[in-house]
Amino acid sequence: MFELITNAEVFTPEPLGLKQVLVCAGKIAFIGEQIPQLDDALDVNLTDLDGARLVPGFIDAHTHLTGGGGEAGPSTRVPPLALSQITSAGVTSVVGLLGTDDLTRSPQNLVSQVMGLREEGLSAWCYTGGYHVPVTTLTGSVRSDIVNLEPVIGVGEVALSDHRSSQPTIDEILRIAGDAHVAGLMTGKAGIVHFHLGDGERGLSMIRNCLEISEIPPRVFNPTHVNRNKPLFEQACELSRLGCNVDLTAFPQDSDDRGWSAEEAVQRFIDQGCDRSKLTISSDGGGCLPSFDARGELLKMGFASCSAMAQCFKTLLDNGLATEVVLPFMTSNVAQLLRLRQKGGIAAGRDADLLVVDQDNRVDSVMARGRWQMKNKAQLISGLFEE
Repeated sequence: MFELITNAEVFTPEPLGLKQVLVCAGKIAFIGEQIPQLDDALDVNLTDLDGARLVPGFIDAHTHLTGGGGEAGPSTRVPPLALSQITSAGVTSVVGLLGTDDLTRSPQNLVSQVMGLREEGLSAWCYTGGYHVPVTTLTGSVRSDIVNLEPVIGVGEVALSDHRSSQPTIDEILRIAGDAHVAGLMTGKAGIVHFHLGDGERGLSMIRNCLEISEIPPRVFNPTHVNRNKPLFEQACELSRLGCNVDLTAFPQDSDDRGWSAEEAVQRFIDQGCDRSKLTISSDGGGCLPSFDARGELLKMGFASCSAMAQCFKTLLDNGLATEVVLPFMTSNVAQLLRLRQKGGIAAGRDADLLVVDQDNRVDSVMARGRWQMKNKAQLISGLFEE
């Protein structure tokens, strides 16, 4: 079936103005001023947006697809994410990872979950490893996992400055980063190390030391949760000036106030004159959001949702930032970092991952790989085991 989308205010993320978009076989086949002439024998589904915005689908590069949690006992293990939990947030591409629990949850589980989501119409990849060093792998090494397992594009989330990490040495981190980088060169994949940052006083010092004493490119070192406390965020801004891409987490509104919300952090990043192409936003969907005291004792537990992506997008626009300024943080910047060449933009030949945004800056409709997953705020496709 052909999908013809007319009268769309297209953002690529850059604004193109009012356009007509034709989708075929999961790809964008045409973008132009005039409605293309199609043979009457073709099966064409028409969607008239009447001037609504059509933007690229969000890429959520930090999701606990197999579920996170478990830090307050087995009963606190989060279930695996279902398809509609992801797509209803405007997310059309995800990267899954393991966190604290890289023992009872494994790369095998994660790769299987990725392949299942692909069968349901989503674009999905994953990292190998988890919080701890030595890295938990499927084939025996970081390089082998990235080179030999198609869905695996990097390593993560390796924990630093956190009492839950394995307290890796700088030599261990350099070895992991070097292996990821070389595997990326061999395959054309991202080849990055995605680092979980905790609230420890060392902050980003280990990554900065790695840059100072090695030849590994800065893009390989990708810290996340950098807005969790204010000193850490300032370090992240400095790290971005050295060439690293830094990732904000769209924490829920009731999170601890020691840090900046993703919306506040974006504005501060821009105000400081940092390179906006080095900033991304992810949800931590399916992950736990624990709060610990100075002794490492759990105070409270929350859980993250992919819906934070759509809420963050709306809030940033409501705060007055232009659509073309906000979109790259969730689309093209992520695609460039992860070397997902068919993702993050709207252009002929690219994957048809599209969102319709209403006048209230809410996600109205979601198309993933050319198929409407949600339309007019109604979920059309759900996972096999969803009610």
